Amino acid sequence: MADRPVTVAGVRTEAGETIRFSVLGSITVVRAGAELHLGARQQRLVLALLLARAGAPVSSAELVDLLWDEEAPASAANVVHRHVGMLRRLLEPGLPKRSAGRHILREPSGYRLYADEDSLDLLKFRSLSRLAGRHLQDGDPESALRHFLDGLRLWRGRCAAGLEPASRQHPAFLAVEAERANAVREAADAAERCGRLSAVLAPLRQAAEQHPLDESLQSRLLLALAADGRQAEAVELYRVVRRRLADDLGIDPGEELREAYDRLLHQRTRSARTTSPPPPPRPAQLPPDLPFFSGRDDLIAEARAAVARPGGPAVLAIDGMPGIGKTALAVHLAHEFTAEYPDGQLYVDLRGYDGQEPWMSPGEALRGFLGSLGVPQEGIPAELHAQAGMYRSRLAGRRLLIVLDNCRDAEQIRHLLPGSPGCLVIVTSRSRLSTLLTTAGAYPLPIGLPSVDEARAALLGPLGPGRFAADPAAIDAIIAGCGRLPLALAVVAARAASLPRTPTAQIAAELAQAPGSLDGFDGNDPQTGLRAAFSWSYQALSAPAARLFRLLPLHPGPDISIAAAAGLAGDPLRSTRAVLGELSRAHLINEDLPGRYRTHDLLLAYAMELGEENDSPAERAAAELRCLQFYRATSYHAHRRLLTSEDHPMIEPGPGDTPLRFADHGDAMRWFTAERQVLIALVGRAARQGRHTDAWQLALGMQYFLERSGRWSDWTATGEVALEAARAGGDLVGQARMHRSLAGAAYFRHEHETAVGHLDRAVELLARLGLHGEMTRAGINRAMILRAQGRHEEVVRTLSAALEPWVAGHDKLLADVLVIMAASEAELGRADEAGRHAEQAMALSRGAQYKLGIAEAWEVLGQVHFARRELGQAVDCWREAAVAYREASAPAPAAEVLALLGDALAAAGDQDAAVRAWQEALDLLPHGQTRMSQRLADLLAAVTSRP
Repeated sequence: MADRPVTVAGVRTEAGETIRFSVLGSITVVRAGAELHLGARQQRLVLALLLARAGAPVSSAELVDLLWDEEAPASAANVVHRHVGMLRRLLEPGLPKRSAGRHILREPSGYRLYADEDSLDLLKFRSLSRLAGRHLQDGDPESALRHFLDGLRLWRGRCAAGLEPASRQHPAFLAVEAERANAVREAADAAERCGRLSAVLAPLRQAAEQHPLDESLQSRLLLALAADGRQAEAVELYRVVRRRLADDLGIDPGEELREAYDRLLHQRTRSARTTSPPPPPRPAQLPPDLPFFSGRDDLIAEARAAVARPGGPAVLAIDGMPGIGKTALAVHLAHEFTAEYPDGQLYVDLRGYDGQEPWMSPGEALRGFLGSLGVPQEGIPAELHAQAGMYRSRLAGRRLLIVLDNCRDAEQIRHLLPGSPGCLVIVTSRSRLSTLLTTAGAYPLPIGLPSVDEARAALLGPLGPGRFAADPAAIDAIIAGCGRLPLALAVVAARAASLPRTPTAQIAAELAQAPGSLDGFDGNDPQTGLRAAFSWSYQALSAPAARLFRLLPLHPGPDISIAAAAGLAGDPLRSTRAVLGELSRAHLINEDLPGRYRTHDLLLAYAMELGEENDSPAERAAAELRCLQFYRATSYHAHRRLLTSEDHPMIEPGPGDTPLRFADHGDAMRWFTAERQVLIALVGRAARQGRHTDAWQLALGMQYFLERSGRWSDWTATGEVALEAARAGGDLVGQARMHRSLAGAAYFRHEHETAVGHLDRAVELLARLGLHGEMTRAGINRAMILRAQGRHEEVVRTLSAALEPWVAGHDKLLADVLVIMAASEAELGRADEAGRHAEQAMALSRGAQYKLGIAEAWEVLGQVHFARRELGQAVDCWREAAVAYREASAPAPAAEVLALLGDALAAAGDQDAAVRAWQEALDLLPHGQTRMSQRLADLLAAVTSRP
């Protein structure tokens, strides 16, 4: 009784959504019409075995044996338990961590999956097989055949397909496969009794292929072929099986197979063709699936879920960049779906992007399809619309799978789409076929780069496990050199397979010797290399799009905005937006973030080759200069928005122009954040090219952004390059300002002696230049360093003595001075004076709408209250300071004050509130360039590790 399968009707989630499990093929779980991602291989194996047992218990020991072929680790039972827990929460997202769950239950002997025939395809198959068996016993072979076929249609491949070798070796999966083979035998017997053997031809073929030595299946397949009028194929089948039995088992065919062959030779098979017209041709045109196809699990699951959905799409539209693996995915998907489309498969390469032949016209494709569907060439009309009408008539009422590969645009395939439901079309294109989504209800499947793990799996098959495991670091270097692009991986893998004695490290080294080059990716046949594949997309571009594509490598960033592309090309913003749209539709660039475009490294290498071949050095130099001038002009406007107490911008706009303006400091900070890597690279490029003024002005323009965002390392590295550029150009103003800037970077890194050295040099140069206003601010900078060194008496004395002559008439600057004084006074225990000066700074900052000053005043007021042991008021002030810093788009000082708040709360014993403050602070510093971010990470790690 304990082993009796337990089922419950209508397996549902908390929200009443039915869950459907499938194990007859690759395992899938669909909840509310969406297929779930089932996780890693071990986790899917656990679920597969539970499904194959269909309600019977599975012991923990059996699951351990399934997951580990060799000796299991000591933690094996815990790993199994963790996988089960993750599956439970996956099936029921709101499930509490230690809940028992509804679908997978823990029992004394192990685990059990609860399902019924409406939720598990295996149970439905068994129910239909039992019903068919009863009809067969009652003498009703027609009803029996109908139910057998309904059950066999549930199969989408081998049981637990995709989990080999376990799915081909474990007794549970083999037992399910045996049930399928038995159902096929009984279905064939029922079909023969009612003279319809050809109706079971497809499932018989599949079962016979999986059981090549099963004579009972082979004999029934032989009779079905004969009944379908395929006597020659049946004779050849007998010869193949006889030879296989002799070679593999050393025996002759048994009585059942010999009798079937005898019936064939004496024409004693019941042919369906004697009483009915010949069935229409069943084309089978799919190319073979790639032998080493792997990965793309998410896309495959998404496609399955879309097609399985009631009223789902009749067209799947796969698009992506050249070499990304569109055809491989389409063919693999088509092979996965063949069982669901029993009337055949049509395939055509439309040559939409082909370097040797013109693209295929719709009429040429239709003539090929009509011929495959049994229409003689002389019977095909000449007019395109008549061809399309005949094609759709031939498809009406049938279930065919149609693959339209390498499509140029939606117009090329408009006439190739079926006119009635029942068929599935899979389209691939380098262009984004947006029109298909609206006119044909296509489901888009954009394909991106494979993951690193998927790239490794792609190399494993061609290279073999021994060579693959010998040098994992070389494999990873090859993957990096290929940019994870499947075509590049295939070219390199083919080359490596042809040189079995060449170490993978040598191949990786050869790729690394030519970074940014395509020389290692052409293979033996230039027409199958990357240059050829990329060229077909490039040749389809308009002239403006081709020109911009060639210029893209001259832009130094990882991605490019529309405005930057316009600056690079020297074109208006509107026309550049249209050109980028064309490049994006051709998948030569990708819009990773709204308004920002990225190009694959290998495509950039191809674009660089094209630029060097087609554009003169003068044209390319002019584009580089336009790019630099665009960024310098834009940086100037962003810098102006971030000014604090400075009287005027510290940089000039330069000779360039920009279409960008910034509404506020938040807008400017967002631009700097997006363009940070580009600006840093441009500083280095300008310095190398002898554009010394551009180098230091670009670097100085970034200072307030780097300060507010806490990017001290970037500030220091960029500032040092800019300082050297100013020295090389003999620019004393640039040297003075960069020394003062670098003093600020050293101050925030707590390198106070370095900061003083830079500041001394800055003051010396400013004095020689007569820049007295900047000398005043340098004096305030020195006071900040003194405060950081704990020399608070000197801070108060210095600032008090020179307060009025320094800052008269400058409210923002006076607010800065008062804040610095107040902070030191608070440290000296002069709370009343500190509070008075902080309040004055607050009033001045509010009057001048100086948001950063308001935030700093709140922070110092918090210090004053904390010094008075008024923790509640200090906490309130620091919270106000954090809000004000955020309003000023200054995440780094906001993080500092939140960290201060967390420390105070922790000292007061409120650990939970302290952790929240520390986490909030760390979230503001995701780049980790500050000591504070490391300290916060260590604090939080220590808290979370406690029992």
